[in-house]
Amino acid sequence: QYLREIPYLAKFKMNFLMNCYLSMFTSKPGQPWKNEWWKPMSNARKRAYAKVIRTCRQYGITFCFAFHPQLGSPRPLDPDSQNDIDQFYRHYAWAQSQGVHWFSVSMDDVNWKVGGATACAAADARFVNVIFVRLRAKDPRAQLIFCPGPYWGDGTDPQARAYLQTLARNLASDVYIFWTGDAVVPPRTTLKAAASYKSIVRHRLFLWDNYPVNDARQTLNLGPVRGREPGLCNVIDGYISNPMMSQDEINRLPMATCADYAYNPWAYQPARSIGEAILHLAETPAQRQTLKKLVEAYPGFLVSGGGTGTNPARMKLRSLVGNKTSHSSAERFLHHLQDIDVRLAKEFPSRYVAARKTVESDIAWMAQQLSKQQ
Repeated sequence: QYLREIPYLAKFKMNFLMNCYLSMFTSKPGQPWKNEWWKPMSNARKRAYAKVIRTCRQYGITFCFAFHPQLGSPRPLDPDSQNDIDQFYRHYAWAQSQGVHWFSVSMDDVNWKVGGATACAAADARFVNVIFVRLRAKDPRAQLIFCPGPYWGDGTDPQARAYLQTLARNLASDVYIFWTGDAVVPPRTTLKAAASYKSIVRHRLFLWDNYPVNDARQTLNLGPVRGREPGLCNVIDGYISNPMMSQDEINRLPMATCADYAYNPWAYQPARSIGEAILHLAETPAQRQTLKKLVEAYPGFLVSGGGTGTNPARMKLRSLVGNKTSHSSAERFLHHLQDIDVRLAKEFPSRYVAARKTVESDIAWMAQQLSKQQ
Protein backbone atom coordinates (compact mmCIF):
# COMPACT_ATOMS: atom_id res chain seq x y z
CA GLN A 1 0.00 0.00 0.00
CA TYR A 2 2.70 2.50 0.91
CA LEU A 3 4.59 1.93 -2.34
CA ARG A 4 1.35 2.30 -4.28
CA GLU A 5 0.40 5.57 -2.59
CA ILE A 6 3.71 7.41 -2.40
CA PRO A 7 3.40 8.75 -5.99
CA TYR A 8 -0.03 10.15 -5.13
CA LEU A 9 1.32 11.86 -2.03
CA ALA A 10 3.75 13.66 -4.31
CA LYS A 11 1.03 14.34 -6.92
CA PHE A 12 -1.09 16.10 -4.30
CA LYS A 13 1.91 18.04 -2.94
CA MET A 14 1.99 16.13 0.33
CA ASN A 15 5.47 15.64 1.78
CA PHE A 16 5.25 13.38 4.83
CA LEU A 17 4.48 9.67 5.35
CA MET A 18 4.38 8.00 8.75
CA ASN A 19 3.89 4.26 8.96
CA CYS A 20 0.95 3.07 11.03
CA TYR A 21 2.39 1.60 14.21
CA LEU A 22 0.03 -1.37 13.83
CA SER A 23 2.17 -2.33 10.84
CA MET A 24 4.93 -3.12 13.33
CA PHE A 25 2.80 -5.54 15.34
CA THR A 26 3.78 -9.21 15.08
CA SER A 27 0.20 -10.36 14.48
CA LYS A 28 -0.90 -10.89 10.89
CA PRO A 29 -3.81 -9.01 9.29
CA GLY A 30 -7.13 -10.38 10.51
CA GLN A 31 -5.66 -11.75 13.74
CA PRO A 32 -6.10 -10.18 17.18
CA TRP A 33 -3.51 -7.49 17.82
CA LYS A 34 -0.23 -8.81 19.16
CA ASN A 35 2.50 -6.27 19.73
CA GLU A 36 5.77 -8.01 20.59
CA TRP A 37 7.77 -4.81 20.38
CA TRP A 38 10.83 -6.34 22.08
CA LYS A 39 11.46 -8.77 19.23
CA PRO A 40 13.87 -7.74 16.46
CA MET A 41 12.25 -6.80 13.17
CA SER A 42 12.37 -9.67 10.70
CA ASN A 43 14.70 -9.36 7.71
CA ALA A 44 11.68 -9.46 5.41
CA ARG A 45 10.10 -6.50 7.21
CA LYS A 46 13.37 -4.59 7.15
CA ARG A 47 13.71 -5.15 3.40
CA ALA A 48 10.13 -4.04 2.82
CA TYR A 49 10.45 -0.85 4.87
CA ALA A 50 13.88 -0.06 3.44
CA LYS A 51 12.19 0.00 0.02
CA VAL A 52 9.44 2.27 1.33
CA ILE A 53 12.04 4.63 2.80
CA ARG A 54 14.01 4.71 -0.46
CA THR A 55 10.89 5.32 -2.52
CA CYS A 56 9.85 8.19 -0.25
CA ARG A 57 13.24 9.74 -0.78
CA GLN A 58 12.92 9.41 -4.57
CA TYR A 59 9.60 11.28 -4.49
CA GLY A 60 10.69 13.98 -2.04
CA ILE A 61 8.59 12.54 0.79
CA THR A 62 9.84 12.64 4.37
CA PHE A 63 9.40 9.22 5.97
CA CYS A 64 8.60 9.10 9.69
CA PHE A 65 9.27 5.84 11.55
CA ALA A 66 6.61 5.08 14.17
CA PHE A 67 6.26 2.47 16.91
CA HIS A 68 3.97 1.94 19.93
CA PRO A 69 5.55 -0.06 22.76
CA GLN A 70 2.44 -0.81 24.80
CA LEU A 71 -0.80 -0.97 22.80
CA GLY A 72 -1.96 -4.55 22.21
CA SER A 73 1.14 -5.95 23.88
CA PRO A 74 1.26 -8.99 26.18
CA ARG A 75 4.31 -7.33 27.74
CA PRO A 76 3.90 -3.55 27.71
CA LEU A 77 7.16 -1.67 27.81
CA ASP A 78 8.25 -0.44 31.24
CA PRO A 79 9.57 3.10 30.62
CA ASP A 80 11.81 2.81 33.69
CA SER A 81 13.45 -0.43 32.53
CA GLN A 82 16.83 0.07 30.86
CA ASN A 83 16.55 -3.33 29.19
CA ASP A 84 13.14 -2.49 27.75
CA ILE A 85 14.39 0.86 26.47
CA ASP A 86 17.38 -0.80 24.79
CA GLN A 87 15.19 -3.42 23.12
CA PHE A 88 12.77 -0.79 21.91
CA TYR A 89 15.41 1.65 20.71
CA ARG A 90 17.09 -0.80 18.35
CA HIS A 91 14.13 -0.41 15.97
CA TYR A 92 14.83 3.32 15.79
CA ALA A 93 18.56 2.71 15.40
CA TRP A 94 17.82 0.54 12.38
CA ALA A 95 15.52 3.16 10.82
CA GLN A 96 18.14 5.81 11.45
CA SER A 97 20.71 3.63 9.69
CA GLN A 98 18.42 3.79 6.63
CA GLY A 99 18.64 7.58 6.53
CA VAL A 100 15.42 8.34 8.42
CA HIS A 101 15.42 11.70 10.23
CA TRP A 102 11.85 11.79 11.60
CA PHE A 103 10.49 9.47 14.27
CA SER A 104 7.34 9.02 16.33
CA VAL A 105 6.71 7.39 19.69
CA SER A 106 3.11 6.76 20.75
CA MET A 107 1.84 6.08 24.24
CA ASP A 108 -1.83 6.71 23.46
CA ASP A 109 -4.89 4.57 24.13
CA VAL A 110 -3.41 2.68 27.08
CA ASN A 111 -4.40 2.80 30.76
CA TRP A 112 -2.54 5.02 33.15
CA LYS A 113 -0.54 3.17 35.76
CA VAL A 114 -0.12 3.59 39.49
CA GLY A 115 0.16 7.27 40.35
CA GLY A 116 -2.32 8.45 37.75
CA ALA A 117 -1.91 11.18 35.19
CA THR A 118 1.03 13.03 36.74
CA ALA A 119 3.19 9.97 37.35
CA CYS A 120 2.37 8.60 33.90
CA ALA A 121 3.33 11.86 32.20
CA ALA A 122 6.63 12.03 34.07
CA ALA A 123 7.47 8.45 33.09
CA ASP A 124 6.46 9.03 29.47
CA ALA A 125 8.63 12.15 29.30
CA ARG A 126 11.67 10.34 30.72
CA PHE A 127 11.24 7.54 28.23
CA VAL A 128 10.77 9.78 25.20
CA ASN A 129 13.69 11.98 26.23
CA VAL A 130 16.02 8.97 26.31
CA ILE A 131 14.97 7.93 22.81
CA PHE A 132 15.29 11.50 21.54
CA VAL A 133 18.75 12.05 23.06
CA ARG A 134 20.02 8.83 21.48
CA LEU A 135 18.64 9.81 18.08
CA ARG A 136 20.15 13.32 18.28
CA ALA A 137 23.52 11.89 19.33
CA LYS A 138 23.70 10.05 16.00
CA ASP A 139 22.02 12.77 13.94
CA PRO A 140 21.64 16.38 15.14
CA ARG A 141 18.83 16.78 12.56
CA ALA A 142 16.70 14.02 14.09
CA GLN A 143 13.12 15.01 14.94
CA LEU A 144 10.62 13.22 17.13
CA ILE A 145 6.83 13.45 17.51
CA PHE A 146 5.19 12.09 20.65
CA CYS A 147 1.56 11.00 20.89
CA PRO A 148 0.55 11.38 24.57
CA GLY A 149 -2.32 9.83 26.52
CA PRO A 150 -4.64 12.87 26.29
CA TYR A 151 -4.13 13.66 22.61
CA TRP A 152 -7.40 15.52 21.96
CA GLY A 153 -9.51 18.31 23.42
CA ASP A 154 -8.52 21.72 24.70
CA GLY A 155 -6.44 20.33 27.55
CA THR A 156 -8.62 21.75 30.32
CA ASP A 157 -10.07 18.46 31.54
CA PRO A 158 -8.56 18.06 35.04
CA GLN A 159 -6.86 14.72 34.32
CA ALA A 160 -5.67 15.86 30.91
CA ARG A 161 -4.36 19.13 32.34
CA ALA A 162 -2.44 17.32 35.09
CA TYR A 163 -0.80 15.05 32.51
CA LEU A 164 -0.06 17.78 29.96
CA GLN A 165 1.36 20.23 32.49
CA THR A 166 3.72 17.56 33.83
CA LEU A 167 4.68 16.65 30.28
CA ALA A 168 5.33 20.30 29.48
CA ARG A 169 7.78 20.58 32.36
CA ASN A 170 9.67 17.37 31.67
CA LEU A 171 9.63 16.65 27.94
CA ALA A 172 12.53 17.88 25.80
CA SER A 173 11.52 21.18 24.26
CA ASP A 174 12.28 20.14 20.67
CA VAL A 175 9.85 17.21 20.69
CA TYR A 176 6.59 17.72 18.79
CA ILE A 177 3.19 16.59 20.12
CA PHE A 178 0.42 14.85 18.19
CA TRP A 179 -3.08 16.29 18.66
CA THR A 180 -6.24 15.03 16.93
CA GLY A 181 -8.39 18.09 17.43
CA ASP A 182 -11.31 19.03 19.65
CA ALA A 183 -12.16 15.32 20.02
CA VAL A 184 -10.69 11.97 19.03
CA VAL A 185 -12.75 12.11 15.82
CA PRO A 186 -14.01 15.70 15.72
CA PRO A 187 -16.66 17.04 13.34
CA ARG A 188 -14.99 20.41 13.89
CA THR A 189 -11.41 21.27 14.76
CA THR A 190 -11.07 24.78 16.12
CA LEU A 191 -8.33 27.31 16.59
CA LYS A 192 -9.60 27.96 20.10
CA ALA A 193 -9.10 24.34 21.20
CA ALA A 194 -5.70 24.12 19.49
CA ALA A 195 -4.45 27.29 21.15
CA SER A 196 -5.71 26.15 24.54
CA TYR A 197 -4.13 22.69 24.24
CA LYS A 198 -0.83 24.14 23.05
CA SER A 199 -0.74 26.73 25.85
CA ILE A 200 -0.93 23.88 28.37
CA VAL A 201 1.42 21.32 26.77
CA ARG A 202 3.86 24.07 25.67
CA HIS A 203 5.28 22.13 22.74
CA ARG A 204 4.85 22.39 18.97
CA LEU A 205 1.87 20.51 17.58
CA PHE A 206 1.13 18.19 14.68
CA LEU A 207 -2.55 17.83 13.87
CA TRP A 208 -3.22 14.10 13.41
CA ASP A 209 -6.55 14.46 11.60
CA ASN A 210 -8.69 11.35 12.04
CA TYR A 211 -10.21 11.61 8.58
CA PRO A 212 -10.98 9.70 6.36
CA VAL A 213 -10.01 6.81 8.66
CA ASN A 214 -12.51 3.94 8.87
CA ASP A 215 -10.71 1.82 11.51
CA ALA A 216 -10.78 -1.24 9.23
CA ARG A 217 -14.59 -1.22 9.08
CA GLN A 218 -16.39 -2.08 5.86
CA THR A 219 -17.37 1.44 4.96
CA LEU A 220 -16.06 4.28 2.82
CA ASN A 221 -15.50 7.89 3.91
CA LEU A 222 -15.14 9.64 0.56
CA GLY A 223 -16.42 13.18 0.99
CA PRO A 224 -14.06 16.13 1.42
CA VAL A 225 -12.56 16.99 4.77
CA ARG A 226 -14.50 19.86 6.36
CA GLY A 227 -14.93 21.65 9.67
CA ARG A 228 -11.22 22.41 10.09
CA GLU A 229 -10.76 26.11 10.74
CA PRO A 230 -8.27 27.89 8.46
CA GLY A 231 -6.55 29.63 11.37
CA LEU A 232 -5.25 26.32 12.75
CA CYS A 233 -2.09 26.83 10.73
CA ASN A 234 -1.22 29.71 13.05
CA VAL A 235 -0.64 27.36 15.99
CA ILE A 236 0.10 24.00 14.33
CA ASP A 237 3.38 23.09 12.65
CA GLY A 238 2.31 19.96 10.79
CA TYR A 239 -0.76 18.16 9.47
CA ILE A 240 -1.29 14.49 8.67
CA SER A 241 -4.37 12.64 7.46
CA ASN A 242 -5.30 9.25 8.92
CA PRO A 243 -6.43 7.09 5.97
CA MET A 244 -8.87 4.26 5.43
CA MET A 245 -7.20 0.96 6.14
CA SER A 246 -7.70 -1.44 3.23
CA GLN A 247 -9.22 0.89 0.62
CA ASP A 248 -6.06 2.88 -0.01
CA GLU A 249 -6.75 3.52 -3.71
CA ILE A 250 -10.15 5.16 -3.24
CA ASN A 251 -8.68 6.91 -0.18
CA ARG A 252 -6.92 9.16 -2.70
CA LEU A 253 -10.16 11.11 -3.17
CA PRO A 254 -10.56 12.40 0.40
CA MET A 255 -6.78 12.47 0.88
CA ALA A 256 -6.51 14.94 -1.98
CA THR A 257 -8.93 17.25 -0.17
CA CYS A 258 -6.87 16.98 3.03
CA ALA A 259 -3.83 17.99 1.00
CA ASP A 260 -5.80 20.86 -0.51
CA TYR A 261 -6.85 22.10 2.93
CA ALA A 262 -3.34 21.82 4.38
CA TYR A 263 -1.73 23.51 1.36
CA ASN A 264 -3.92 26.62 1.57
CA PRO A 265 -6.52 26.47 4.37
CA TRP A 266 -7.63 30.04 3.76
CA ALA A 267 -8.79 29.30 0.21
CA TYR A 268 -10.10 25.79 0.87
CA GLN A 269 -13.65 25.02 -0.30
CA PRO A 270 -14.80 21.42 0.38
CA ALA A 271 -17.22 21.06 -2.56
CA ARG A 272 -14.76 22.46 -5.06
CA SER A 273 -11.95 20.37 -3.59
CA ILE A 274 -13.69 17.00 -3.98
CA GLY A 275 -14.63 17.96 -7.54
CA GLU A 276 -11.00 18.69 -8.33
CA ALA A 277 -9.94 15.41 -6.70
CA ILE A 278 -12.31 13.54 -9.02
CA LEU A 279 -10.83 15.40 -11.99
CA HIS A 280 -7.32 14.37 -10.92
CA LEU A 281 -8.22 10.69 -10.63
CA ALA A 282 -10.59 10.24 -13.59
CA GLU A 283 -9.69 10.44 -17.26
CA THR A 284 -13.10 10.33 -18.97
CA PRO A 285 -16.57 11.81 -18.36
CA ALA A 286 -17.89 8.33 -17.54
CA GLN A 287 -15.18 7.80 -14.94
CA ARG A 288 -15.90 11.19 -13.41
CA GLN A 289 -19.61 10.43 -13.13
CA THR A 290 -18.86 7.05 -11.55
CA LEU A 291 -16.65 8.54 -8.86
CA LYS A 292 -19.15 11.34 -8.27
CA LYS A 293 -21.96 8.84 -7.66
CA LEU A 294 -19.73 6.79 -5.36
CA VAL A 295 -18.84 9.84 -3.27
CA GLU A 296 -22.51 10.79 -3.01
CA ALA A 297 -23.36 7.29 -1.76
CA TYR A 298 -20.52 7.33 0.79
CA PRO A 299 -20.04 11.00 1.76
CA GLY A 300 -18.18 10.22 5.00
CA PHE A 301 -19.03 10.65 8.65
CA LEU A 302 -18.26 14.37 8.61
CA VAL A 303 -21.39 14.71 6.44
CA SER A 304 -23.57 11.76 7.45
CA GLY A 305 -22.73 11.82 11.16
CA GLY A 306 -21.68 8.95 13.37
CA GLY A 307 -18.14 7.67 13.77
CA THR A 308 -15.31 6.31 11.67
CA GLY A 309 -17.12 3.02 11.05
CA THR A 310 -20.54 4.48 10.19
CA ASN A 311 -21.81 3.19 6.86
CA PRO A 312 -24.05 5.86 5.26
CA ALA A 313 -25.37 3.54 2.56
CA ARG A 314 -26.64 1.06 5.14
CA MET A 315 -27.99 3.92 7.24
CA LYS A 316 -30.04 5.13 4.29
CA LEU A 317 -31.39 1.67 3.54
CA ARG A 318 -32.42 1.20 7.18
CA SER A 319 -34.29 4.49 7.13
CA LEU A 320 -36.12 3.52 3.94
CA VAL A 321 -36.97 0.03 5.18
CA GLY A 322 -38.18 1.46 8.48
CA ASN A 323 -40.78 3.44 6.59
CA LYS A 324 -43.28 0.81 5.36
CA THR A 325 -44.47 3.09 2.57
CA SER A 326 -40.93 3.39 1.17
CA HIS A 327 -40.20 -0.20 0.16
CA SER A 328 -40.02 0.83 -3.50
CA SER A 329 -37.61 3.64 -2.58
CA ALA A 330 -35.42 1.12 -0.77
CA GLU A 331 -35.39 -1.09 -3.85
CA ARG A 332 -34.46 1.86 -6.05
CA PHE A 333 -31.58 2.70 -3.73
CA LEU A 334 -30.35 -0.89 -3.91
CA HIS A 335 -30.51 -0.76 -7.71
CA HIS A 336 -28.63 2.55 -7.62
CA LEU A 337 -25.81 0.99 -5.62
CA GLN A 338 -25.77 -2.01 -7.97
CA ASP A 339 -25.43 0.40 -10.87
CA ILE A 340 -22.47 2.09 -9.17
CA ASP A 341 -20.80 -1.29 -8.71
CA VAL A 342 -21.30 -2.15 -12.40
CA ARG A 343 -19.91 1.24 -13.42
CA LEU A 344 -16.85 0.81 -11.20
CA ALA A 345 -16.09 -2.58 -12.74
CA LYS A 346 -16.51 -1.19 -16.25
CA GLU A 347 -14.71 2.12 -15.89
CA PHE A 348 -11.95 0.99 -13.52
CA PRO A 349 -11.50 -2.75 -14.22
CA SER A 350 -8.19 -3.06 -12.39
CA ARG A 351 -8.59 -0.27 -9.81
CA TYR A 352 -10.52 0.31 -6.59
CA VAL A 353 -10.87 -3.43 -5.93
CA ALA A 354 -11.08 -3.00 -2.15
CA ALA A 355 -13.69 -0.25 -2.53
CA ARG A 356 -15.78 -2.47 -4.79
CA LYS A 357 -15.67 -5.23 -2.17
CA THR A 358 -17.18 -2.80 0.33
CA VAL A 359 -19.91 -1.78 -2.12
CA GLU A 360 -20.69 -5.40 -2.98
CA SER A 361 -20.84 -6.33 0.69
CA ASP A 362 -23.39 -3.56 1.20
CA ILE A 363 -25.40 -4.71 -1.83
CA ALA A 364 -25.59 -8.26 -0.45
CA TRP A 365 -26.64 -6.96 2.97
CA MET A 366 -29.31 -4.72 1.46
CA ALA A 367 -30.75 -7.52 -0.63
CA GLN A 368 -31.02 -9.65 2.49
CA GLN A 369 -32.74 -6.86 4.41
CA LEU A 370 -35.26 -6.30 1.63
CA SER A 371 -36.02 -10.03 1.36
CA LYS A 372 -37.07 -9.96 5.01
CA GLN A 373 -39.66 -7.30 4.22
CA GLN A 374 -41.40 -9.32 1.53
